[in-house]
Amino acid sequence: ATMANEIKATAISTLTNSGYTAFQISAWRPSAHILVFTSNKRILTQLNLLWGVKAFYYDRFVSTDETIEDVNKIACQKGFLDTGDMLISLAAMPIKAKGMVNTLRVTEIETCSF
Repeated sequence: ATMANEIKATAISTLTNSGYTAFQISAWRPSAHILVFTSNKRILTQLNLLWGVKAFYYDRFVSTDETIEDVNKIACQKGFLDTGDMLISLAAMPIKAKGMVNTLRVTEIETCSF
């Protein structure tokens, strides 16, 4: 959250199975949108109750790069990102293992026309 504020990130996106990552980010109250993607339908509505969190159902876990590209595309389509925006992506690698977050990626959105 501190990094997001420092680089003036428009959004922080993360993939979660338990909701723990979303809870931790939300607790810091960043000024950026918190976009959470999960394949766990059970926690989807609970995630939306967290401060600043917008949760989306996502179950297409291929490679880390493809998954992050996918969620960036969804964020653009939903209007949370625009060309030139900074985005912080948090994920677990390998993506299919669904473990604790161990990867942080800062991306400048080059285009939102997919």
